[in-house]
Amino acid sequence: MMAQARFIRTQLDFAAHVRDPQNRPSPQGVEDRRMAIYRDLVYKNIESFIASGFPVLRSILEDNQWHQLIRDFIRDYRCGSPYFLDIGKEFLCYLQEVRSAAPWEPPFMAELCHYEWVELALDIANDQIPENQGTESDPLKMFYRVSPLVWRLSYSYPVHRISKSNQPDAPISGGVFLIVYRNRQDQVRFLEVNGVVITLLQYIDNKKNCGHDLLLDLSVELGFDDTVAFLAYGADMLAQLVALDVLVRRQ
Repeated sequence: MMAQARFIRTQLDFAAHVRDPQNRPSPQGVEDRRMAIYRDLVYKNIESFIASGFPVLRSILEDNQWHQLIRDFIRDYRCGSPYFLDIGKEFLCYLQEVRSAAPWEPPFMAELCHYEWVELALDIANDQIPENQGTESDPLKMFYRVSPLVWRLSYSYPVHRISKSNQPDAPISGGVFLIVYRNRQDQVRFLEVNGVVITLLQYIDNKKNCGHDLLLDLSVELGFDDTVAFLAYGADMLAQLVALDVLVRRQ
């Protein structure tokens, strides 16, 4: 029993040191040259995976800031999944739920990371887009469903435009609406839209009406007086969303 307890203690000391080598000593009796191999393996694997999943964030942070962020994540967060594909989600949870922002962190960091993570999440999602049904060619007479590979997102910052040379210092009034989707060619794409399109997709979720009736209800809710013009605009929008695989025709 004493040997087992010593072994467990060694394991705990080993893990604590690998997570926080600056503050936690390595297990007694283990050569530092050997420990360095494990320190490097753990850190470099996690760091490289996060860097590949959040390339924009990596590009806008200085090297010391980036490595401090990853060190903090490894030290302070307890991941709930052992899979490498889930590291991005775990990192995002750390930013949203655990981390206290450092003075050097951009105010949009959590939103940017969510946007970057969505691309990976959609890329590996198991859902499939249903085949379009029916032979009706008039968008106003068609019935629709939203593709299961569509995410409707709203942000305070224009996360899709952020880069090393374009970093906003204040939120946009009214926010930003994005549709991020995976098409039938398994390509992840984004579409900047307005509140009208988001509301239309909500209508399609909740109502079983044809395009004409959906748009008519929407025009009333939004207070559009020129119904004919709104229907023409809406018909074009519905056709474009079907062509992009955001919407699927149903019977």
